[in-house]
Amino acid sequence: MADLSPLLEWTEERRETTRDAFLSKTKTVGFLAAPLAAINLSQFLIHTGSLMIVGHLDELSLSSTAIAVSLAAVTGFSVIIGMSNALETLCGQAYGAGQYKKFGNHVYTAIVCLLVVCLPLTILWINMGKLLVLVGQDPLISREAGKFMIWLIPGLFAYAFLQPLMRYFQMQVLVIPMLVISWITFCLHIPLCWVLVYKTGLHNLGGALAMSISYWVNAIFLGLYMKFSPNCDRTRSAISMEVFKGIGVFLRLAIPSAVMTCLSWWSFEMIILLSGLLPNPELESSVLSVCFNTLTTVFTLACGIGSAGSTRVSNELGAGKPQAARIAAGAAIFLAVVEIIIVSMVLFALRHVFGYAFSSEKEVVDYVAVMAPLVCMSIIFDAVQGVISGVIRGCGWQRVGAYINLGAFYLVGNPAAIALGFWANLGGRGMWIGILTGAFIQVFLLSIVMSRVNWNKQAEAARERIFDGKEENKYDEQIVV
Repeated sequence: MADLSPLLEWTEERRETTRDAFLSKTKTVGFLAAPLAAINLSQFLIHTGSLMIVGHLDELSLSSTAIAVSLAAVTGFSVIIGMSNALETLCGQAYGAGQYKKFGNHVYTAIVCLLVVCLPLTILWINMGKLLVLVGQDPLISREAGKFMIWLIPGLFAYAFLQPLMRYFQMQVLVIPMLVISWITFCLHIPLCWVLVYKTGLHNLGGALAMSISYWVNAIFLGLYMKFSPNCDRTRSAISMEVFKGIGVFLRLAIPSAVMTCLSWWSFEMIILLSGLLPNPELESSVLSVCFNTLTTVFTLACGIGSAGSTRVSNELGAGKPQAARIAAGAAIFLAVVEIIIVSMVLFALRHVFGYAFSSEKEVVDYVAVMAPLVCMSIIFDAVQGVISGVIRGCGWQRVGAYINLGAFYLVGNPAAIALGFWANLGGRGMWIGILTGAFIQVFLLSIVMSRVNWNKQAEAARERIFDGKEENKYDEQIVV
């Protein structure tokens, strides 16, 4: 009988090597994800902090500001963030391949394109109050929301600088300067917002002005660090005509990237907008806004893990290391599962309390407690999809993500939300259940795609994109069928 001990020893050695590589990559992704999550949290808390401060004025201020912040996210900030996410593919893979000049040019190209995109968005924001009245929203809430968005326009242009600069630091793992600057900005924002809201007579408009100022402060500090820090010498290329030549390459990824991000984001924001058409619109808008802001605050943790996964995957693919990219993707998903278990349990335990952070109205807090189990389920789905979406960005599959989000939310989730909220008379709770159904389908489809990846072909496609300027659109060749 043949001696199988050498084969068994080889198998065990290979298993240990794979396990060691996974644990090592998990530590690497985790150490990157923690500061990125903190950065994302500080960015989002500027929105949430402003809403909390304004919300304690009265219910009208809370509901109008909630709608204004939601609409600003839907029509402006989500577009800027989505288009900037294309840099996670372009810059991440260029950095992994050592193409530092190309890395810097991609960032400058993104800023130019986003500033141009801000122009039509500005016109839309100026007329948003009138548009809300035309679609049947409460006139008083619409007027206040429209004023808020006008005062937020300077912040939109700041965002066009801020988001590409954040990707610039993220993709070369310079996260500590970005972390320090982001939290300094947030710490300055809270007292600034309180003063502008309560001490200047601006009331809720002071919250919008404070947000605009804070975004500019953050962008200016990051720009100064990029300009003068020796850590940025390799990637801080001179501005040249190459910036404009790269517009086509950027837009080919930025447009589907924006669609991918916006389709998912808009579905939840649409709930808050439609809640203004329900009976007792001020209560429904306020409660759903609290739930959505809580979900988004928690999502910053998963988003940090997803961004870390995107960074490591794109860097490894750019360097021609497909198996390292595969392990990095698995490590990011593992960390997301751990985060899901902890956060959902904590939030459920605090379901009768966390509503007070946004409102002093007992009616609002009690309604939030009823919605808490649904919010916890949304946290689970959002964490998984956030990490897988990060891996998709690292690979350059934004178009695949856009198709999945379109089908999950606009063929299933949104129609179900409208049916349950209005036709079944379940109100805001029914609308959240409907959108939760779409989130489940989104995660299911994304998981299938992730399980069929051909990492070797992904690495080949990345090298072609970097050195030949080609865009790989044949996704069926990059996924094992």
